[in-house]
Amino acid sequence: MNNPFELPATGKSADWLIFVAMLLAIGLPIAGFVIWLTVYRNKTKKARRKRRQRHSRQHNPTLAETGGLPPKRDPNQPPAGL
Repeated sequence: MNNPFELPATGKSADWLIFVAMLLAIGLPIAGFVIWLTVYRNKTKKARRKRRQRHSRQHNPTLAETGGLPPKRDPNQPPAGL
């Protein structure tokens, strides 16, 4: 009785045919996964990353931004707040 899965040719040509079939069976799903990672997954990440950035106010300005150092104190007068 003939086996339906048996290839008609036996020898090196049949070995190459099996090799190419296995290579395609393994390579096509891997290639599809890589394409999915690079194309479709990046689109969802970019949509998720787009957030409105709020402008932060500077709470402690530098001396240059405020106009420089304050005027010199009178040495005979005590500091304010004492």
